[in-house]
Amino acid sequence: MSSFASPPSHDAAGQAAAPPKRRLPLTGLRVVEFTHMVMGPTCGLVLADLGAEVIKIEPVEGDRTRHLLGAGAGFFPMFNRNKKSIGLNLHAPEGAEIARKLAGSADVVAENFRPGMMQKYGLDYASLSAANPRLIYASLKGFLPGPYELRTALDEVVQMMGGLAYMTGRPGDPLRAGTSVNDIMGGMFGAIGIMAALIERGITGKGQEVQSALFENNIFLVGQHMLQYAITGVAAAPMPERISAWALYDVFTVKDGEQIFLAAVSDAQWGVFCRALGFTDLLSRPELATNNDRVRVRPALLEELRGRLAGYSAADLSAIFEKNGLPFAPIVKPEELFDDPHLKATGGLADIRLTDGERAGSTAQAALLPLSMSGERLGVRLNPPALGQHTSELLAQLGYSEEQAGRLAAQGAVA
Repeated sequence: MSSFASPPSHDAAGQAAAPPKRRLPLTGLRVVEFTHMVMGPTCGLVLADLGAEVIKIEPVEGDRTRHLLGAGAGFFPMFNRNKKSIGLNLHAPEGAEIARKLAGSADVVAENFRPGMMQKYGLDYASLSAANPRLIYASLKGFLPGPYELRTALDEVVQMMGGLAYMTGRPGDPLRAGTSVNDIMGGMFGAIGIMAALIERGITGKGQEVQSALFENNIFLVGQHMLQYAITGVAAAPMPERISAWALYDVFTVKDGEQIFLAAVSDAQWGVFCRALGFTDLLSRPELATNNDRVRVRPALLEELRGRLAGYSAADLSAIFEKNGLPFAPIVKPEELFDDPHLKATGGLADIRLTDGERAGSTAQAALLPLSMSGERLGVRLNPPALGQHTSELLAQLGYSEEQAGRLAAQGAVA
């Protein structure tokens, strides 16, 4: 168990990192994570950003996400900042023993491997909690226990089987969401469960197992559409074919082919829109009197509005909508967000040092958790770690001498 007094932080170059401006809420909490890909690392990231000491157990060859290409290239640097790394070969008895010792020193253990794997190494909840009843153990899986629990799950798998891809794509063309929504949210719900368990442990003195799952997370995401059907008896249509609740609520292509999302979600906003754009003639038409009236003639109304708005630039419309308090959004690509004035002004991005690939040693900006505490964003105390960067430090804490650590490295038990 941790003593709730964290050791000094160090950055990827081994130098002490600047201390946070305030004591973070999870300072002194020790978390040992056996995670990979996105869901498990996201859970650990939330706890790490909130101040916990998070120790990432990696195979001696390193987490596979360190070397992914394409859409996976950002996984490791995004979800593994503020963590320490130790490389362990769990197949070697010595490596598994070190893992058990580390887990025995932890307040929280998190894992997202296939069912049964942790038990094979004596790292399951039953084994660890027998020695440490205060342990909180988070299992982050594809499915909660039930008929599907042994299936191999991915974010895309549960999006397809859980109705989200159907809702996102066009009819007959299911399409996964453009980011790892279930992996990220599943990890977040795991962290929420852990923090709730910590509060309960403070009352009862006992730990517990917390479970979070991709499929159940996906069902939570589409739950509003399930209830829509239960209430109305009408099945929810895919988003491109949905019956919108508001008449003006769409993407418009305007001057020079630019695109912008514009909305007016109340009768008052419709009036403001018409007056701001000089479309006051629309206010006198009885078929457009209320929002529901406008929804009934929405296709014809949108066609007319597209013609009226075609001569405006996206910047002009943005200025008009912002001045009048109306909802709007230019269509922005992810790479353009590095220059977003709001993110830059509010500290929503922070520099991290990259550890792997062709850009190893260079810096990039990563998005921080979307919250502030006492008016401060939760920043980067530790850069994403190099493989085994903290192995020596952690082995020393467990009582291994330098000679023993060197022998374990030579045997391939640690990295």
